[in-house]
Amino acid sequence: MTRIIGLSGGIGSGKSTVKRILDELGATTIDADAIVHELQAPGTPMLAEIEAAFGPDVITASGALDRVALGAIVFRDEGARTRLGALVHPPVIAEMMRRAKAGVDAGVPMVVLDIPLLFEGRKSGRGSGAVMDFDATIVVWVPRAVQIERTMARDGCDRDEAERRIAAQLPLDEKREMATHVIDNSGSLEETRAQVKQLYELLARDA
Repeated sequence: MTRIIGLSGGIGSGKSTVKRILDELGATTIDADAIVHELQAPGTPMLAEIEAAFGPDVITASGALDRVALGAIVFRDEGARTRLGALVHPPVIAEMMRRAKAGVDAGVPMVVLDIPLLFEGRKSGRGSGAVMDFDATIVVWVPRAVQIERTMARDGCDRDEAERRIAAQLPLDEKREMATHVIDNSGSLEETRAQVKQLYELLARDA
């Protein structure tokens, strides 16, 4: 029986690192962000809807989505985030469910759905976390101070902007209380890898 696992975290938590380790261990992973990028490629209906909703300034001269410009809008305006979510979530959820079903039909042992806003969706009753049924959920956790520093380093932003982006999501401390399992990613890569391997073996054994 295929195990369906939800993976989430927060900006700067290192969720992509944990996903990569799960890939290496043999999990079939489905990345919500990668699907978003596919569906927002130049010439797609979703990109046209985003331009209509937020204006031509969020489109580059080459016709691609200017994610920095769009982020500057939605991280400062909850209403804008809600409008963007209404455009993005339904088709992304549909594609994730299609790929998850393909994994189940193929009989793979474990499908991991990497969903940044999994717990936000469950709490609000909207989004991918609200419509999927998981056998277990994993949150990648780090202390807030580490989250801020990593966001600054990754995105090249100042502390105020990093804190604003983090504040747009549920706090990691709250997410960890909602998750079935927690990966503490505040230590070394080797420590994180050991945790993920142990959890993967546990989940595979329970299948």
